Amino acid sequence: MVRKMRRLVAVLTGGLAAAVLSLGPATAATATTPAAPKPPPAGVQITGEGLAEPLRLRAESQPAHVVAIIDQVNFLGRTGQAKGPKATDLGPKYTVVVFAGDVAKQTYDLYPKAVGGPRVFRPAKQPDARKTIAGWFLGRLNMSETLRTAGVPLERQFDTVSGGVGGGERVIPEEALNPAKDIGEALGELQRLLLLNVAVVLVITSGIAGIALLVRRRTR
Repeated sequence: MVRKMRRLVAVLTGGLAAAVLSLGPATAATATTPAAPKPPPAGVQITGEGLAEPLRLRAESQPAHVVAIIDQVNFLGRTGQAKGPKATDLGPKYTVVVFAGDVAKQTYDLYPKAVGGPRVFRPAKQPDARKTIAGWFLGRLNMSETLRTAGVPLERQFDTVSGGVGGGERVIPEEALNPAKDIGEALGELQRLLLLNVAVVLVITSGIAGIALLVRRRTR
């Protein structure tokens, strides 16, 4: 009986020792495994007309502006138009560089005042040496206001629809903002139409009167 108890104790002791040894390295490995590194914070840099020095925006301090600027270029397709508008129709250019931490990743040229609507040009040569195709794209209608609120010295626009791609700078025509002018023009047209009708009636009446007089003279 004593021998059996000794054997049982020996077996249990050996099993516990093996379990401790098997858990030991795993626990140590878990304790020493470093946490996954966080991605570097995003940021953008803007240079162009009216900016004496580059305008640098960081995601940790100005997240809304950084997201809004990146939203101006994150929808571009793989290929764009090979040829853009004439240089005289582009207006001021603003170069936007997208950063990951302190490393430049992408660059784009934005033309918020281009004739026919904002334009974006993506150069083939990018800071991160990735392969891409140069191309022109229609920009978002709110490009000018987005750049202005971020700190770019641009004139404020009150009639720009937020979001959307392509189209002209003005969604509402200048003439449509003056209803009094439209009413005056409509009344003028109506007056001219009435005068024309009166003139036609007078001509017809005179003609009928002349014919009646001629017929009366011949029947005498």
